[in-house]
Order: sequence, then structure tokens, then C-alpha cells
Amino acid sequence: MVVLGACALATPAARAHADPPRVTIAVLPDGTTPEELGRIHGMGIGLLSAGIGSVPAAQTFVDIGQGARINPSLYDRSLPPIHLRPGGGGRPARIPPGTWQVVRQRAADAPADLAPGLLGSTLAAAGMPERASPSLGAAAAMVVDERGRLAQAGPCPDGACPNVSVVRARLAQLQPMARALRNGSLLIAIEAPPPAENRELAIGAAGAGLDGTLTSDSTRMRGYVLSTDIAPTILERLGLPVPDRMDGEPIRSEGPADPGFVRRLESRLAVIGPRRGPVIGVTLLIWAGLAVLAGAAFGRRGLRVALPLLAVTVAYLPAVLLLTAAIEPSEPGEWLIAGIGSPALALATLRLTSAYGALAIAGAVSVVGYGVDVIAGSSLTELSLIGPNPAGGVRFFGIGNELEATVAALVPIGTGAGLAAWAQRITRRGAALAFALTGLAAVAAFAPGRFGADVGIAIGVPVGVAVAIAICLGGPRRRLLLAIAAPILVLAALAAADLVLGGNAHLTRSVLRAGGLDQLGDVAERRLRLSAQSFSRYARTPMFWIAVLAIVAGVARRRRIERWFRTRRAAWAGLGGAAAATVAGTLVNDSGGLMLMLGTLLCAVTAGLAWATQRSGVRAGLRDAHDRVL
Repeated sequence: MVVLGACALATPAARAHADPPRVTIAVLPDGTTPEELGRIHGMGIGLLSAGIGSVPAAQTFVDIGQGARINPSLYDRSLPPIHLRPGGGGRPARIPPGTWQVVRQRAADAPADLAPGLLGSTLAAAGMPERASPSLGAAAAMVVDERGRLAQAGPCPDGACPNVSVVRARLAQLQPMARALRNGSLLIAIEAPPPAENRELAIGAAGAGLDGTLTSDSTRMRGYVLSTDIAPTILERLGLPVPDRMDGEPIRSEGPADPGFVRRLESRLAVIGPRRGPVIGVTLLIWAGLAVLAGAAFGRRGLRVALPLLAVTVAYLPAVLLLTAAIEPSEPGEWLIAGIGSPALALATLRLTSAYGALAIAGAVSVVGYGVDVIAGSSLTELSLIGPNPAGGVRFFGIGNELEATVAALVPIGTGAGLAAWAQRITRRGAALAFALTGLAAVAAFAPGRFGADVGIAIGVPVGVAVAIAICLGGPRRRLLLAIAAPILVLAALAAADLVLGGNAHLTRSVLRAGGLDQLGDVAERRLRLSAQSFSRYARTPMFWIAVLAIVAGVARRRRIERWFRTRRAAWAGLGGAAAATVAGTLVNDSGGLMLMLGTLLCAVTAGLAWATQRSGVRAGLRDAHDRVL
């Protein structure tokens, strides 16, 4: 009996040794959909981001193999054609050395720590061979090692070595492959890249614990994962450590596989980029044009009504776009809701309170609305037209650059407007405390990686608030010290919060975990080069030069503008803080041109409101206009 028991216990172990975990990456025909993958029993489904922006298929495969990716504009040359050369005479199959040397040198020259073939080298070091057919072409780049070779199998009992295989497959072949999975084996099926513009690839994964809707900590979006998540997923499944140079996170599943949800997610992500210009940019131009027409038709009286209405309307726009993210209307519907809903809310608020009070309410609704959502998981922010635009392949949760610029300006503007409307007798110290509290609240919501995941706001908001406080308290030396000390202290606190809470945001991953000064230099170089590209891109648009002219005029007439605020010193401090936050965001952000335009817009409409209300209340102006119409 003892012998029989020992045999029974030994049998599973022997079988586990004879049949170790295996991983298969199946490249499916282009046009494969998540719905089709959802019909495979036991397979989780989702969308796969193929790259940052539009990248060729070979770049997607190289990114999968190195477990990291960067903006393609940061490479100094294009990828060469990649193919796998068969081995022979005991030599392994490999990508031609000349071709692979170009791939490696291209990665080495980029401002990042990239290692093409890192997945293959990690598997080879663990004695786990890879298998790929020469007919795969560039797809072989997923599993070759850092020398461009496939690891060969050594002596294996019964030929049962752990391995990673790459194959081309049809949908009909996936179900038998999924049924054959044993002992922790894994099947990853991806649609052949590249995807259509503003679209993602379909991805499926079968194996223990992966039969739901796919996600990862890289995106924190249910139904959405990255190309760089595939290598860590494979290594985790095989029980191997993930190299520090890999940026991806293991794929997991949440809830049941839901093809309908994934389809709706893909449809919404696909329209965010194309709709931003028409719905936001054109709508802003229409509102500005209507304000100009009001001035042309009714002179100063028209402007005194139109400019406060314009300022409050612009402050409400982010909140309205959060609403459209929830209901996901068609493009005409989203345009109408944003174009009419924001002015309607502004008009209603202006009828209830003063112009400064309305601006404070609108700013608070927008900032608090997004703050609550990002703390709750960004489920609406990531689908908003002013959100991070996940289809671009850069940011997937928390807030993006557009929202960062908006929040950084609205926090001091809204605080100053609220104090001007409802606390005109507040002391200088009391006003300074109010700015400090709203600034801290904004940083707590939008900067930590667990929530908003935006390091830029940990610089812009503290700088803006510090300048607003300095204006309240007076003293140029104190103003300078506050502006310098505030972001340093906040960044230190943010770093501690990310480490304690496990936020895993840009600060933690790019800076705190950098391997030395070289990697920190790469981070700085990437941001500077992307910022320069941003200025170059936006310098071709009229809006950029309008913003520049507005800045020049504001600096030249700053004393006159200050007189518009008269006794509303808190509102003037808020405007000064917004201007400082805009400058800081422009200097430290990789989308400097965009930050400059958005911050200047909010400062300009606030100054317009101050001019319009320096003599008479806006409600009186609205009543006069109403009487004239009647």
C-alpha cells in the first residue's frame, strides 16, 4: 500500500516534468475581431494597442520582443525589412546579422533603455527554446534573442522541453489549441498588425485565469492591453523574473468575456482623436466669433454680456465633455451637447449669481467632476474628448496633457473667482490659505499614480498656487522662494505616495526606478524632443500665433489688466497663478505648445470677464440685453 501510495504521488510530478508549461503566440489574419475570438471556449478577449501612434507591423513585433516602446518619432531611422533565415548544419535560425545590427543600433541611439530580443534572451538564459517558422517574416522578432537568433533546445527527456512558439493560425485552429492547454500552458492570439488608423488589434488569451475580459496594470482599462504586456505575461506564466528593462505588465482578466463591451470600447476610442478638433476647437472658435459679433453689434454693452458668458462657458466645457463620455453620442450629438449645453449652463449660472461666482462654480464643477472620476478609476475620463486619448498609445488612465493644462489653470482661476464673489473681506492670509487648500486637493487627486497619474500637474499646480499666494501676501522675494520650493516639496510627497500606494505612474517608472543618470538623461531628452516637436506642429496653426499675440499683449498691458480687477485682488492672484502654472506646464511638459495654447485661452477669457465686470454687474447687462430684445 505504501508503495502504491508513493507511486500515485509520484505520477503527477512525473507528468508535470514530462509536460511542462508551453506558450504559443498565434498570429491571426488581419480583420479578426474580438467577437470572433470570444467564440473560442475558454479564451479571454480584448483590444491590443499596437504602438504609440501609427507604427509598421515590424515595430509592433520588435516592441513585443523587447517589452518596451517609445514614440516612433524618437528613432533616428526606420526599421529595415525583417525576416528569419533558416538554420542548418547545427546553426540556429536567425535574422540576418546585418539587419539585426541595424535594429539594435537604432534602439541604442534612441533616448530610452531598449533591448530588442530581450524576451528571447531571457528565455534562452533559462534554457527554454523558442520555435518560429521562417515563413513568419517580421513576427519572428517577438522571440529571437538579442543576437537575432532562436534559442535551440538542448537534451530533453522525451523531447518535452518548455518552449515558446510563434505560429500563423486561422480562427478554426484556435479551439483545438485552447483545448490542448495543460499544466499552466498559455495561448495568446493576436490579429496581424498594423491596425487601421485610430484602431486597435484584436487579442485573445487562453490559459488558467484568463477566460474573461483582458486588462493589465499598464492601462487599467478593462478590455485594453499593450503590445509590451505580452512578454511579461509569458515570463510570469513560465515562472521567470521580468527584466527591469521591460515596461509592460502581465495581462489578466476582469469579469466574464464581454464582446459587446469590447466592441463599444473600441468604437468610442476610435472617435476620440478625430472628434477633438471639430467638437472642441471649432466650438471654441464659434463661441469666440459670437462674442466678437456681439461686440460689433452692440459695442461695449454687447461685450459686457458676451465676455463673462464666454468665460463661464469655456470653464463648463470639460464637465460637459465628461457627460458626453458617459452617454457616448454620435458626433453631431456630441457637438450639439457641447456647443449648446455649455452656454446654457453658463447662462443659467450667470442668472443666479455674479460673473465671478459663476466662473468659480463652472471651474469647480469641471475640476471636481474629473477629480472624483479619476479617484474612482477614470472610467469616464479615459473616454472623454479632453481625456488621455488611449487610442494614441501613450496614456490610458488618469488625465492627459489637455486636461492637465485645463486643471492647472482652472484651480487658481476658480479659487480666486470664488474669493472675489463670496469672500471679499477675507484677509491676505485667509486668501493664501484658500489657494493652498485647493491646490493641495488638486494635486492629491490628479498627481498620484493611483489616481490621476500626472506628474506635470505636481509641478504646474504648485507653481501656480505659490504665485497666487505670493500675490496675496506680497513681497517679490517671498514670491520667488514659494515658486521654487512648492513644486520640489510636492514632487517629493508625490514620490513617497507612489511608492507607498504602488501607483506605478510615470514618476515612479521613469524616474524613481531609473538605473542611473544615463536613464534619467534619456527621460529628459525624450521630453525635450517631444516638446520641440509639439511646438513645431502647433506653430503651423493660427491658434498658436493668436495665443502668442495674446501673451505679448497681456505682458505689455499687465498694469492695465490689473486695474480691471480693482478691489478683487484674489481674482487677480488667481489669474497670476494660472499664468504661472501655464508657463511651468509649457516648460516641463512634452506637449509644450498645447499647454501654452490652452492655458492662454483660460487666462484670456478670465481677463475678458474682469474687463466686462469692472464697472457694472453682468446680471444688469443681461437684463438690459433682454429688455432690448423685448
